[in-house]
Amino acid sequence: MFLIGIINVIILKKYTHEALKIKTPAEFEFQALKTFHFQYQNLSVYRQFVDLLGINPTQIKASQDIPFLPISFFKTHSVIPENHEPTLTFMSSGTTGMERSKHLVFDLEIYEESFRKGFQYFYGDIDEYTILALLPSYLEQGESSLVYMVDDLIQRSNNPDSGFYLDNYSELVEKLATLDQAGIKTILLGVSYALLDLTEQFDLQLKHTIVMETGGMKGRRREMVKEELHTILKAGFGVHQIHSEYGMTELLSQGYSKGNGIFQTPPWMKILIRDATDPLTLLDYNQSGGINVIDLSNFYSCAFIATQDLGKMHSKDTFSILGRFDNSDIRGCNLLLA
Repeated sequence: MFLIGIINVIILKKYTHEALKIKTPAEFEFQALKTFHFQYQNLSVYRQFVDLLGINPTQIKASQDIPFLPISFFKTHSVIPENHEPTLTFMSSGTTGMERSKHLVFDLEIYEESFRKGFQYFYGDIDEYTILALLPSYLEQGESSLVYMVDDLIQRSNNPDSGFYLDNYSELVEKLATLDQAGIKTILLGVSYALLDLTEQFDLQLKHTIVMETGGMKGRRREMVKEELHTILKAGFGVHQIHSEYGMTELLSQGYSKGNGIFQTPPWMKILIRDATDPLTLLDYNQSGGINVIDLSNFYSCAFIATQDLGKMHSKDTFSILGRFDNSDIRGCNLLLA
């Protein structure tokens, strides 16, 4: 029995790592359906959710037919296959008193391979960059998947100038100016409110630096749409475009935007838009609704998640983020709640 268990783990790892090698839509469909059937059989919270919807899993023939688990279940349930123990638990950021999501990660190698390949897919080799990270709220709360990812990228940049910053803005600005004047490729990755704080205190005119925002205001400032945020940041940093990272605690992959708020995902990740009033109905291009995510690196949690973000698909490969549902911290589904 022990040998059978080892063989099964090896087979499952093969399927998961194969997902991160996807190049074609046909390969995506194959892996998505394989992942759905594995998770229906082994992830009890997902199986109960699918059953309560009255969906017969044998009738799922395409990825767009797969049911999406409301992201709120990551706050109320342990989303991990039966007989699996997490290697590490990531917790979402949140304001005081907010219930935090938890992502029980069974295989950290998959997460590392996913974010490393995802970064390379959009930006090339990490060792070509200096990475400066302004993520105070994530560092303060701890257990952050974003901090884990950025720390790994900082280490792999193999650059002594790469590093994290909290409230030592003067030191950060001095470093930015030095690197930019030297023409060194640099990425400043920051949570939105901290980047705004920086632009209010310093006047920057960067020519060789990518400014990348992630996250939101975390209760520190009023929320604003991406267009308004990016207009302010472009003026404050003197850059032509603001890049963005789209990720969340509940996912192991990220989408990126290189400007104008238009995002793309790596080949093993897909975005769909659902009707805001009928969560089981998907919308066509250029219609606004809730964002559903298929993240095939989430093999050992749930790869099919209905987020609380609002967005719009512009083509099969591009999308934008419009905001969040009102009362987005309220549970979106009463199924399975004790």
